[in-house]
Amino acid sequence: MKTDLLSNRHIGIEEKDMEHMLNTIGVKSLDELINQTIPSNIRLKKQVSLPAPMTERLFTEHICRLGAKNKIFTTYIGMGWYDTITPAVIQRNVLENPVWYTSYTPYQSEVSQGRLEALMNFQTVISDLTAMPLANCSLLDEATAAAEAANMMYGLRSREQQKNNANILFVDEKVFPQTLAVINTRAVPQGIVVLTGDYKQFEFTPDVFGCIIQYPNSDGNVEDYRGFTEKAHAAGCKVSVAADILSLALLVPPGEWGADIVFGSTQRLGIPMYYGGPSAAYFATRDEFKRSMPGRIIGWSKDKYGKLCYRMALQTREQHIKREKATSNICTSQALLATMAGFYAVYHGAEGLKNIANRIHQTTTYINKILKKLGYKQQNEQYFDTIRLSLTDQVSASQMRTIAQSKKVNLRYFDNGDVGISIDETTDIHDVNVLLTIFSIAAEKEFAEVTAIPENGSLKESFKRKSTFLTHPVFNQYHTETEMMRYIKRLDRKDISLAHSMISLGSCTMKLNAAAELFPLSNPAFSGIHPFAPEDQVEGYSELIYNLGEYLKQITGFAGVSFQPNSGAAGEYTGLRVIRTYLISRGKGNRSKVLIPASAHGTNPASAVQAGFTPIICACDEFGNVDMNDLRTKAEEHKDDLAALMITYPSTHGIFETEIKEICAIIHSYGAQVYMDGANMNAQVGYTNPGTIGADVCHLNLHKTFAIPHGGGGPGVGPICVAKHLVPFLPEHPFFGSSQNTVSSAPYGSAGVLPITYGYIRMMGIEGLKQATAIAILNANYLAARLKDTYGIVYRGANGFVGHEMILECRNISNETGITENDIAKRLMDYGYHAPTLSFPVHGTLMVEPTESESLAELDNFVDVMLSIYNEIQEVKDGTADKTDNVLVNAPHPEYEVVADNWSHAYSREKAAYPIQSVRDNKFWINVARVDNTLGDRKLLTTRYETFD
Repeated sequence: MKTDLLSNRHIGIEEKDMEHMLNTIGVKSLDELINQTIPSNIRLKKQVSLPAPMTERLFTEHICRLGAKNKIFTTYIGMGWYDTITPAVIQRNVLENPVWYTSYTPYQSEVSQGRLEALMNFQTVISDLTAMPLANCSLLDEATAAAEAANMMYGLRSREQQKNNANILFVDEKVFPQTLAVINTRAVPQGIVVLTGDYKQFEFTPDVFGCIIQYPNSDGNVEDYRGFTEKAHAAGCKVSVAADILSLALLVPPGEWGADIVFGSTQRLGIPMYYGGPSAAYFATRDEFKRSMPGRIIGWSKDKYGKLCYRMALQTREQHIKREKATSNICTSQALLATMAGFYAVYHGAEGLKNIANRIHQTTTYINKILKKLGYKQQNEQYFDTIRLSLTDQVSASQMRTIAQSKKVNLRYFDNGDVGISIDETTDIHDVNVLLTIFSIAAEKEFAEVTAIPENGSLKESFKRKSTFLTHPVFNQYHTETEMMRYIKRLDRKDISLAHSMISLGSCTMKLNAAAELFPLSNPAFSGIHPFAPEDQVEGYSELIYNLGEYLKQITGFAGVSFQPNSGAAGEYTGLRVIRTYLISRGKGNRSKVLIPASAHGTNPASAVQAGFTPIICACDEFGNVDMNDLRTKAEEHKDDLAALMITYPSTHGIFETEIKEICAIIHSYGAQVYMDGANMNAQVGYTNPGTIGADVCHLNLHKTFAIPHGGGGPGVGPICVAKHLVPFLPEHPFFGSSQNTVSSAPYGSAGVLPITYGYIRMMGIEGLKQATAIAILNANYLAARLKDTYGIVYRGANGFVGHEMILECRNISNETGITENDIAKRLMDYGYHAPTLSFPVHGTLMVEPTESESLAELDNFVDVMLSIYNEIQEVKDGTADKTDNVLVNAPHPEYEVVADNWSHAYSREKAAYPIQSVRDNKFWINVARVDNTLGDRKLLTTRYETFD
């Protein structure tokens, strides 16, 4: 065995561990375990064909060669992406720090206080800059945020509007084209009719429920929307504004002229362009709309002793709880990128942001002045950073393009021959002179090179912001690198991540994110590319994306792939949109029902509703399998309306159902399609695949199965793979001339993180990937075998084995002792572990997934911890421990409580803080006691300024 292959570093179990683990499980070999777990009738007959695995060194050389094929031009394309400067202190200590990029979504507040504070900073930045009282802690991208705004306004229609079926959404013609494309995709299945036109000429009718405008608009114009907003409100319509976040440091914010929703991208707050993503979208609204707001919101709360703390509020796991009644299907946000954007604002402060914005605007003003002297006609009266020019009669757009490209410069070229220029914070005096040289050559006129940009702008007073922002101390005391470094470190010490211990979350696959896979994120050859750069400048990206697509098609057994979806839930939605478009093409557009087993992933019903379908839930039997009789009955009952089945395989119950091929055959017999949720694809890779099983489309969670890190809740990528008959209906993009099923701002979604998955596959090879699948199943069954006699396992497969995850039974414990699954989750924190998945998919249980990356020593330590906690539960049961004052109901025990002079508990400090030796050897000190989960919802406080009375 070659020890220099990634598989030997990625997979935590060594050969010497196997015999012990297999004996514990009760099988003779790993092959026997796999044969007992994965049904034989879905096993691959032929091994997946992938390139031979590379060593980490060879891959590093290979990815650098690919990067060298990309050409880094100075880019003035704009349209939502701008070159930016990531402060080195943030790149080094956040982007490249596993404490930040391997942490999980902050559902467990007590071990997430650092991330929660960073995201609260982000929300405060957004609220301040937009002048809106309420912001969430990020969405996926600007275009999908626009679609969420459209849906939210539709849901907020007045009773009179609902009664009259007001269904018209007005979108100004000067929004970005990719934003309009995504709005159209999302609007159609909701019954929303999109009208576009000039907002100045638009007349409101009773059919109109909302409108979307851009500020500054796609041409760069800063428009005065006050009168339009007043007219909209007078007609009972909501107004949503796509706003450039950096421009709001100079411009009057939309909240001050009446906007109901403000959204956009925070990419230019220190996040590289990454060929389109990831970067954090923002979304802000009025306080009275908080119950309708999509995404996650961070709010203030208090712990049990009254200490102020943070928690996720209102929408916590909303789509899993409310399912088809959820207001959105959003599961992943862009938490890591939102964190970085928030730190960017902390580092620069209000004055720093104003200086950057002023420098951009002053540079744009100067360039505009010189271009006017060169004979170019401006299309903009008021602007921030973007100008649109009509060329002279002597100059064509093709000539301008040729000259610009010879200088390694990208401009925006409009269909009518106009040229656009968007200035950013990286534009320096050299760039200005090169840019003006291009236009002077084209005009055949001379200009004098500039040595300094005059410090004067061109905005009218009526457009200038007068209000203050970012006045909280956090934005005014960390402007040196030393202080910023210490602040970031102070926060990351409050969070549990994979850098600390195993995160055993079921259905979330918190596996290793290898350092070698992540290097390209800091490589300008991948990070510094605009998504609309000409194809001859992105040969490296094109080769990587094409090859990765081919690998994923091989792995899934499908014929086509799209990388557009920016999350797993977005992949679910996209797959359903593809199915819907296919059915329409065959004259079956009336089909509106989707069968979803109760064991499917929690976002499935919400995604079905968002795609315009009605979910029909199918029951599961006592063993956790789909109830075949119920499935057949409901398929027959809805046969004329049946569009699809959504099924997760293996299911969230942690088992491979033996009748999966028959399930697919039943659905196909009624002319419907099978959508497979790929959340648990990491239990299939190399042994079976959706194509072999009989599905028609699946999405893949690259942030689960394929090693992209969770980043505290995002980035995520959810590409879909489809069978041959669905390939013509895959998402397209306006940049390539078609808007069919466009689901994200960029043509390839969050392309910047695709090198991670590409690296994972290239360094693992098919044997490594197959071994990862097998070891994930081995580790899960090992834990199940060791915990079955205490906690018990809720569901097992046909032969008595679990898949890659298991559900621990806690309901009997609760009935007998009053100790709940939540108490167990909180007590795990005292032992230095993040909780497993809590009460999902079965209430009163814990779902555990160890992944293939964990060592036997870590698995055994986790078992020792769980057994220690079980013994503590037994002490409550037998009366040794007090029922109302014990280590479980009081968990977690924060450092400040343990070291306090007063200790009033019936048990010792040592039992609370150092229950076993491994904790003494590696103690993770918790910052807060158990957080009050209702206080922060009763009084929602979402910025750093607010506090409880």
